[in-house]
Amino acid sequence: MPSSSPLSRTRSPLVVAPLAALIGAALAGQAQAALSDTIHPFVSVLYSYEDNLLRLPDGVPGPAGSRSDSLTQLQAGLLFERPVGRQRFTGQAKVSRVTFDHYDQLNYNGKDFQAEWEWYLARDFSGHIGASYGQVLTPFTDYHSGDRNLRTTRREYADGNWRFHPSWQVHAGVSTTRYSYDLASQRYIDRTEDSSELGVDYLASSGSRFGVLGRHLRGSYPNKPLLIDGSVLDYGYKQDELKANIFWVASGVTQVQVLAGWARREHAFFTDHNSSGLNGRITAYWLPLGKLKFNASVWREYAAVESTLVSSSLNKGVSVGAGWDISAKLKADATVRHEKRDFSTVSPVVLLGSPTDTGNFASMGLTYTPLNYVQLNTSVFRDQRTGSAYIGTGSYTAKGISFGATGQF
Repeated sequence: MPSSSPLSRTRSPLVVAPLAALIGAALAGQAQAALSDTIHPFVSVLYSYEDNLLRLPDGVPGPAGSRSDSLTQLQAGLLFERPVGRQRFTGQAKVSRVTFDHYDQLNYNGKDFQAEWEWYLARDFSGHIGASYGQVLTPFTDYHSGDRNLRTTRREYADGNWRFHPSWQVHAGVSTTRYSYDLASQRYIDRTEDSSELGVDYLASSGSRFGVLGRHLRGSYPNKPLLIDGSVLDYGYKQDELKANIFWVASGVTQVQVLAGWARREHAFFTDHNSSGLNGRITAYWLPLGKLKFNASVWREYAAVESTLVSSSLNKGVSVGAGWDISAKLKADATVRHEKRDFSTVSPVVLLGSPTDTGNFASMGLTYTPLNYVQLNTSVFRDQRTGSAYIGTGSYTAKGISFGATGQF
């Protein structure tokens, strides 16, 4: 593992040149307005160093002789916003080039495209229609190989609201999200998640909203692996939910958001892991002073897992975040998170141990805005997990630091 500071590494000059160019371009952009009121181009550069890039278990050496690595990420894109009468069209197109110092086989081109139509019809009907496409490197949290594994995510959605009374509305929505993976060894977790929901809300004059939401989820896995006995292993599931859907303006400085209630999850193959109970998330926002803001969340939710032995888990966690506007140009933020995962779908292979793991994450950052068109930021993080040999998620600790700059024209 390199012992020198990440800023003194030999690759650092490769970051300085694009950073200087970015700031210079943004300075030039300050002298003129955006290209139009509709399109807003931006560029950014980010340099990061991590001491355990692949999130390897404690004591395990890296597959290429090093556990640490640094990476440089260059991004360019544009934001799109265009009102047409009452309609509003927004979107984003972003491409990136990510290069690694040591594990250069992981180098990749990232993509992120989003588009949405916020529609209005007559006086009482409104909603959204949108789609997104993203391609990034699969996180190493549950997959620790040094082979490049890109994850592609496609999503389409539509929803609508009918405000049939000044204090009441009904709404419905559908969405489809598809995940696919580059590596042949990971294609068995390619999946499609379909969601449909229906709800009704009471709209208070204070700005609060109190409602009930029913939702049906279905997950399907097209590449089903075969077991030794010739049977097909199907990770598919369906989930039904009935939840309170609340946004409560408790005071001028306190807001509470609730999407929580009852859920039942049924599995196509591991039927003995079918479960039901409390499920959802509660988040509180507190702004005691103009320059300070806090948020806190607690949750109990089902989630997909990108692992070789399990496909889903029931996650229980809590997080706390804080932001501080130190001055008009300097802001600080911090986050801490604790989460325990109980794995609801396990390998048919009988393993010893408890099917759970526990993770703790903390980060701090600073953002400096010397000009309206330029942002400079730095952040540090620490990620720790107490893992389980039962499902192949070992214990690890990872720390890192990053420096970045963004210019918008």
